[in-house]
Amino acid sequence: MKSKLSRQIGTISVAVLLALALAITGCAQPALAPAPAPAPSTELSGSFNVIGSNTVTPLTSVWAEDFMKMHPKVNIAVSGPGSGAGIAALINGTTDICQASRTIKQKEIEQARANGVEPYEIQVATDALSVVVHPSNPVFELTIAQLSAIYTGKITNWKEVGGNDATIVVISRDTNSGTHVFFKEHVVQMKGLSTEDKSLEYGPKVLMLPSTEQGVSEVAKNPNAIFYPGLGYVTGKVKPLAIKTTSDSPGVLPSVETALDATYPVARPLLYYTNEAPTAGIIKAFIDYCLSSEGQAKVIEVGYVPLQ
Repeated sequence: MKSKLSRQIGTISVAVLLALALAITGCAQPALAPAPAPAPSTELSGSFNVIGSNTVTPLTSVWAEDFMKMHPKVNIAVSGPGSGAGIAALINGTTDICQASRTIKQKEIEQARANGVEPYEIQVATDALSVVVHPSNPVFELTIAQLSAIYTGKITNWKEVGGNDATIVVISRDTNSGTHVFFKEHVVQMKGLSTEDKSLEYGPKVLMLPSTEQGVSEVAKNPNAIFYPGLGYVTGKVKPLAIKTTSDSPGVLPSVETALDATYPVARPLLYYTNEAPTAGIIKAFIDYCLSSEGQAKVIEVGYVPLQ
């Protein structure tokens, strides 16, 4: 009996020891590490608007569409009533970015500062401002002085510059346009030439149109019309003229190449203005994209000149 009891006690003791060992082992296992907190989202979101130049609008629209595809929670509204309207919106705080085809004037900077706005200029591309006529027009080049005479009303017939005996239909952008201002200063007033005359103005018979598209459309259907769209608006339905700085200069056609090498005499910067330099957020991210190699590749696709 004693031997059997001993064996039973031994069996129980082993069982108890095994159970205890298992319990101890289980307690010794490390607890599962808590799940890491989700990383804060870095996805861009929000909205902003871009107002201003009709010339810059096609480029900004392409940039905005691409940027919104990359960042679905971002919304960008783009409108092109003219550089003057964009600068006015910057001054009164109703736009986040002003797009302009001319530089802001000192009096506009002063008005902005009076409203607590500090205009910050960013060049985003370059444009070769093109002078176009109907494809049937035999004229193929003009000097700056001839263009000035046409737009001030001193030259009124195409035969005076080697063309047909027909009255010139002179078309311009309206006064709210940065293109209107740039063309007046650099062509009508012949800025930088020995013949420069700041008193010169557009002639009374010049047709002022509210959009570049309308000007190009008018030239495409009128054999006697002349207009000056940005390079991105030139189509096969109109003919660009070669421009000569002086009568002794070679005629140069507008193109990406001639704007880049500075041989084309009517090139200009395309600009963004913000209230102070953007340092963070979606506006900085958008402008960084516009200035990136990918964004600048879009400049060529639209028909303008990328930054070097």
